[in-house]
Amino acid sequence: MAEAVVETGLSRKDFVSDQEVRWCPGCGDYAILAQMQKMLPEVGIAREDIVFVSGIGCSSRFPYYMNTYGIHSIHGRAPTIATGIKTANPDLSVWVITGDGDGLSIGGNHLLHSLRRNVDLKIILFNNRIYGLTKGQYSPTSLIGHRTTSTPMGSIDYPLNPISVALSAEATFVARSQDTNTKHLSYVLKRAAEHKGAAFVEIYQNCVVLNPTAWEHTTDSDVRDDNIVFLEEGEPLIFGKDRDRGIRMNGTEPEVVALSDVSSDELVVHQEGRENASYAYMLSRMEYPSMPLPFGVLRALDRPSYTELLFDQIDATTKQRGAGDLEALFSAGDTWVVE
Repeated sequence: MAEAVVETGLSRKDFVSDQEVRWCPGCGDYAILAQMQKMLPEVGIAREDIVFVSGIGCSSRFPYYMNTYGIHSIHGRAPTIATGIKTANPDLSVWVITGDGDGLSIGGNHLLHSLRRNVDLKIILFNNRIYGLTKGQYSPTSLIGHRTTSTPMGSIDYPLNPISVALSAEATFVARSQDTNTKHLSYVLKRAAEHKGAAFVEIYQNCVVLNPTAWEHTTDSDVRDDNIVFLEEGEPLIFGKDRDRGIRMNGTEPEVVALSDVSSDELVVHQEGRENASYAYMLSRMEYPSMPLPFGVLRALDRPSYTELLFDQIDATTKQRGAGDLEALFSAGDTWVVE
C-alpha cells in the first residue's frame, strides 16, 4: 500500500467548504467542526485523501462543511460504508461522524463490528442523549426517567455507555472529550487521526434546544473540575478544583480519596496501553455523581488493522496461487448460452 500524500502549508480555511453551516444557534457541533478543521492541517494529509462519512442526524451534516470528500449515507450504516471505502482504497483517511441515536440504535451492529475488526476508521460519536433532528425522542444514552416526546412519563430504558460499548468490542483506541473544552478536543481528535486501527471518540455535546442540561455537571465552571478527571499517560488520577482528590483501588473497585489521607503511590496511575481492556473498562464505568468522569484517551493499542491483515492475506494468496484470471473464473464450471 502506498503512503497517503502529505501536504504541508494547509490551514483551517483550506478545510472549510463553501456550504452554509446550518445548526441551531449555540449548538456544540459548531465547536467540533471548528476543531476538526483546525486539527487536520497539523496531520498533513492532502484533502483529496480524506473522506468523511455520516449517517442520519444533526451531526450527519458534517461532511457538507468539510472541504474534503464526503458521503452523507443512510441511518446507522456509516461504519459499513466507511469500511468499504477503506478496503477499496486503504490509503485514504476515513472518518465516521455519527450520533448516539444513529450510531448506537439502528447502527449499533455496524458500529460494533467495525470496532471488532479493527478497521482503520476514525469514528466520532456526538453524544447529546437525545434525538435532535427528529424532534426530541429519547435515545440509547438517555437517562432513566428522562421525559421526551416519545417518553412523556419518563424513559424506563437503561442507557448505554458509549465508551464501555467500544471497549467491549475491543476497539484499539477509545477516548472522550467535550465540545466546550476545545483545546482538549483538538488534542483527542489529533490522537485519533494518528492512530492506526479503529479509533472511537465520544464527544459530550449538549442539544441546546431539546436537552440543554445533559452535561451541565461537566460544563458549569462551579462544579466541572470536581466532576472530571483528565487522563494523562503515566500520571496519577488526580482531580478537583483544588487538585486535592484522587482515585485509588479498593479491592476491585475505584474509590475517591482525599490526597491528604493517602500517599501518592496508592493512587491509580494511568496507562492507556494496557493490553487487557479491564482497566480501561473500569475507567469507563466511573460515572457521575459518585465518581468523576474520565476525559482523555482511555485505551490506545498497537495492533494490525483489518486492512493491513486483508492485504497481507491477498499478497500471500497471490504468491501461492498466482494473480488469477477474472475471465477464466467467469468461464469456470458449467456454462450455457441463452438464445
